[in-house]
Amino acid sequence: MPREFEWQEETLGSEDFYREDLENLLQEGAWQEGFNEWADYTDLDEEQVRVVNDHGLFQAFDFYWDPTHDRLRFDAPTVPDDWQKRDTTESFDSSTISLIDSELQDLGRAVHETLEDYLERDEEASDYGWGDAPFGQRGE
Repeated sequence: MPREFEWQEETLGSEDFYREDLENLLQEGAWQEGFNEWADYTDLDEEQVRVVNDHGLFQAFDFYWDPTHDRLRFDAPTVPDDWQKRDTTESFDSSTISLIDSELQDLGRAVHETLEDYLERDEEASDYGWGDAPFGQRGE
């Protein structure tokens, strides 16, 4: 379940976050486009990017459809709280950790915007949208 999502009583927990659909769009190029845009302006250096990658933070992003607000949302990962005890981050100070967390938010926004563009293109190219069909049966 997304971090900042609250279940609504009227839906009884039957929300579909469309993660599989969004994953397909990310694999079709939305992640790479958003990442490349972010990489052009990020303030992270190579070592910091390597640490983010080594900690699996790029893979920990959660993109989902919020059914209560009918919009695309994301949760960005953060550097683990025990960063001072880890070999890869023990030399960092709290301002570096804050920078990394901030840059992860920026990356999430860049990929989010790219995903929205992909969704708009998909809506224009198809009549079906996501609708109520389960994943795998959408668009049939």
